[in-house]
Amino acid sequence: MAARRMTLAAREARLAYVMLAPTFAVILAIVLVPVLLNVWISFKSVTLADLRAPVPVANERVLESPEAAGDELLLRLTMRNGSQRVPLRGVTWQKTLPAGLTLVTADDRCAQDGSVVRCAFGDWRGGYRETLELAFAADAAYLAAGSPNVRDAPTDMRARAENVLTSFSFTLDNYRRILTGSDFWPTLRVTLGYTFFSAVGSILLGLVAAMLLNGSFTGQGLLRGLFLFPYVAPVIAVAFVWAFFLDPFSGTVNALGQRWDLLAGPVNFLGQRAIDVSVLGLTFEFPLALTTVIVFSSWNYFPFAFLFILARLQAVPIDMYEAADVDGAGPFQKFWFITLPNLAGILAVLFLLRFMFLINKFEDIFLLTGGAAGTKNLPVMIYDEAFARSDIGSGSAVAMILFAVLLAFMFVYYRFAPESER
Repeated sequence: MAARRMTLAAREARLAYVMLAPTFAVILAIVLVPVLLNVWISFKSVTLADLRAPVPVANERVLESPEAAGDELLLRLTMRNGSQRVPLRGVTWQKTLPAGLTLVTADDRCAQDGSVVRCAFGDWRGGYRETLELAFAADAAYLAAGSPNVRDAPTDMRARAENVLTSFSFTLDNYRRILTGSDFWPTLRVTLGYTFFSAVGSILLGLVAAMLLNGSFTGQGLLRGLFLFPYVAPVIAVAFVWAFFLDPFSGTVNALGQRWDLLAGPVNFLGQRAIDVSVLGLTFEFPLALTTVIVFSSWNYFPFAFLFILARLQAVPIDMYEAADVDGAGPFQKFWFITLPNLAGILAVLFLLRFMFLINKFEDIFLLTGGAAGTKNLPVMIYDEAFARSDIGSGSAVAMILFAVLLAFMFVYYRFAPESER
């Protein structure tokens, strides 16, 4: 009987897997196909120009037109390889002539069959150019038809070329150039610093907001809704508002700071890499633009942490706080020994989620600084490589390095984090 129940359970499990197979297939296709395609491209020297297959190009121009039977029509072909790097194989040019024209050019590569003239030019190297003049004898039929324009006749030009995307030639040049470049390691440090401090900042702001709104008071619902505004507002809108407020010449922050003698002069918060700060007689460079971007990111995404922390706070048994009051515990002791232990799990999950989201964050830095003034992170570097430099292969290589960094972080987290906090 037990064996029959196990068999029934196995059949139900097998049926469930079969029914879920299409869903698994769709998810795998959505997740894995872009990753595998990115891995493939990262080992190839691909530029934006390579995304369009190279083709032969020919411009036609009529140099001489016949006026009487027996005169010649002279057609000039200016031809070139559309790619400067990729060779073309088996280049052919073919035109269907109007009635009454006969090829008379002595070129072994060209021949006429009825009304069709076909030229076989063989293989062209990258950047190849050639000019060819074809002469055609015109008879009375051509003139009787009104001397049709040869350029309007149907033309077909073809060639074969190796597609760099589908070929099996691979290279490590993309990774070599990125890892040995002077820009990568500073960008990686900025990425990790921006990601870590933004995640911590958003969680701390969310914790403070959750602690403030955890109690019951008049207008609590309205305030909770207002606290969600930074997260639900379009990032492009809030980024431009911040850029306006922080403008060194017309911004509100600089105007108020100078009026209240908090600032000695205009400060370019988003365009100045660093400022000198003296503390206890020690002077060091403070990363101004990067800190401003971190503050923006912390403010923009703290509602996400606020919602999770508030929900967890409301699940903490009130009896624990009442027992702490009886024991004479103060607010700090209750926070340290009751609140934080109950929030440890959700804080760890929030840090993991925020780290994964922020390490891939592109629009915040791009909208505020464009990656200038020491704020470039790896997503902005991917954009610069792929589109500013038109190097798709190098952009994919940076994306794979970013993917490896994220995998390393997830491995460390799941390896050392307690099971209760995963």
